Amino acid sequence: MNSSVGAWRKGLSVAIATSLYGVSFGALSVASGLSILETMLLSLLMFSGGSQFALVGVVAAGGTAAAAIATAGVLGIRNTIYAISLRRLIPPTKLTLVPAAWVTIDESTAVSLAGKNEGESRVGFWVTGVGIFIGWNICTLIGAIVGDILGDVRAYGLDAAAAAAFLALLWPRLRHRQAVAVGAASAALAAVAVPVLPAGIPVLAAVVVAVVVALTNWFGRERAEGVLR
Repeated sequence: MNSSVGAWRKGLSVAIATSLYGVSFGALSVASGLSILETMLLSLLMFSGGSQFALVGVVAAGGTAAAAIATAGVLGIRNTIYAISLRRLIPPTKLTLVPAAWVTIDESTAVSLAGKNEGESRVGFWVTGVGIFIGWNICTLIGAIVGDILGDVRAYGLDAAAAAAFLALLWPRLRHRQAVAVGAASAALAAVAVPVLPAGIPVLAAVVVAVVVALTNWFGRERAEGVLR
């Protein structure tokens, strides 16, 4: 019982903190040229903060639809990997397969894997995932309406929110040598590529760094137990 209460508390706290980024996304999405309806459909159907911010960022920079979709798609691949790792803790059934896939994101995976037992992991997963889904969409609507009223959000400095959101998602993962190396190398490559390549392509190019490191195991790969702690 106590473990379930702890899982609820942790899941709700993560859900509230993460959902607030939806305000920034909604405002930035409308400012990039998407309508309020299109913005809401992204949050309802794509529901992956990193992919959504990436897509809107490419659109705002003048990138093509293909580049925006490709960038968002590449970033979304990680959710498939999460689903595989959670299969034992969150066994799929006919009723839960689609909902579980929908809310398998960074935060719900992290809270689930941090559970002390399978029961706590399941509670943490569902509370976090469903909580963020509801909160993220509410905050997206608020941000989209506010952004529509304000007009050019760059005048208020909100255009920096996308970069800040990415950094907030990345920072907790920089606990190991390999992760730091991948982050630094990818950032350097993207910085060099941005001035010379079309919008969206630098992100795809930076992904190559992570793939190369994963395949060659540069710097050594930590034991799984250490990564999940």
